[in-house]
Amino acid sequence: MTDQQPPHTPRSLIVTFYGAYGRGTAGTPAGPVPIAALIRLLGAVGVDSPSVRSAVSRLKRRGLLVSGRTADGAAGYGLSEAARQLLDDGDRRIYGRPATRPGQGWLLAVFSVPEQERHKRHLLRSRLARLGFGTAAPGVWIAPAHVHEETRHTLERLGLDTYVDLFRGRHLGFEPTTESVARWWDLDALARQHRAFLETHEPVLRRWSRRRPVPPEAAYRDYLLALDSWRRLPYADPWLPTALLPADWPGGRAARVFAALHARLRDAGAHFVTMGLT
Repeated sequence: MTDQQPPHTPRSLIVTFYGAYGRGTAGTPAGPVPIAALIRLLGAVGVDSPSVRSAVSRLKRRGLLVSGRTADGAAGYGLSEAARQLLDDGDRRIYGRPATRPGQGWLLAVFSVPEQERHKRHLLRSRLARLGFGTAAPGVWIAPAHVHEETRHTLERLGLDTYVDLFRGRHLGFEPTTESVARWWDLDALARQHRAFLETHEPVLRRWSRRRPVPPEAAYRDYLLALDSWRRLPYADPWLPTALLPADWPGGRAARVFAALHARLRDAGAHFVTMGLT
């Protein structure tokens, strides 16, 4: 039995849309997206007009979307610089899978936050968790060493670097590293997330492997839903070395399914977006 995939919320789907097609990638424009076009394009994945408008308002209040005008003067919304940076940072995680080996070592984040700033303690913990850190001890978090640069960049951008010391090193005992890893991360929960993704999207890939040609609207719909499901997983999963994972670990298979859907559907979906913007 697997956990269900998280629901596709309007706000999440809008962020996913901009990440996939709203940055001038895959041949789509980089400027503001007219609100009417955004409503049409989100309607293709089941989001109604009031939900789109409400989600856009919330994303605008959070500083992720900004108002603008298209070349022909229509009102629209584009990404803020902060949102563009977040999406750019996420590309390596979402579209790539680092090759990690036990010999690369570990990154330790040791932090202390004054009680009067405990709201920053919560923010720090949530960001470390999103970067793939596990908990080695209270105030000591651990991740594979390959996340060092992204961790440094994220903490500096959020003004949290003054509370944290970062160290790189090896695990020297006393229990086997495979047993320690099972304490530092909830591997069962991570495996369930991967299996839920596979349960939903592996049949989609099988259907597309038999389908020629690729209809743009269907490709766009299936790709956006797959990306919206997938983009959370590379942040929950730190991509531990294979030697430290259970033999039946589903993460590699889930990554291959998403990569195949990306290769098959993304560019075809861009044609539908281009039509929807006109």
